[in-house]
Amino acid sequence: MTKLLVLQGPNMTYLGRRQPELYGTTTAAELDQLLNEHARTNAYDLEIFYTHLEGEAIARLYQAVDEGVEGLVMNPAGFLYAGYALRDCLRAVSFPYIEVHMTNIEKRGIHSVLAETSVGMVAGLGLQSYFLGLEAMLSLLRSK
Repeated sequence: MTKLLVLQGPNMTYLGRRQPELYGTTTAAELDQLLNEHARTNAYDLEIFYTHLEGEAIARLYQAVDEGVEGLVMNPAGFLYAGYALRDCLRAVSFPYIEVHMTNIEKRGIHSVLAETSVGMVAGLGLQSYFLGLEAMLSLLRSK
């Protein structure tokens, strides 16, 4: 069974309470339920990992390689500004990475330093960005 990791960057645990005008009112726990339901429906293993610390994200990604994770879908959140160490890690890991953002970061004038390591990006579609990112990852892995 395909094994995917969703990594949630800084402040994503506060989803549903943080700037609802940008991110909506769905909580992190509710999003996790929806993502796990998607995994069950589409027959893949999913782990969701939240961290506010770049070093923890890096450690989790290297651990994911050892665990046989086949693809990463990540909302880097605050890491996108200055996550250069995370970017170096993403260059080193063996699995593809799709970056997701709930808001259109380009419209907001935000540049992701991590985007260059991704095979693609989905942004600006709210929670749907996650599902489209997961669908794209599944399609990419299944076409290999």
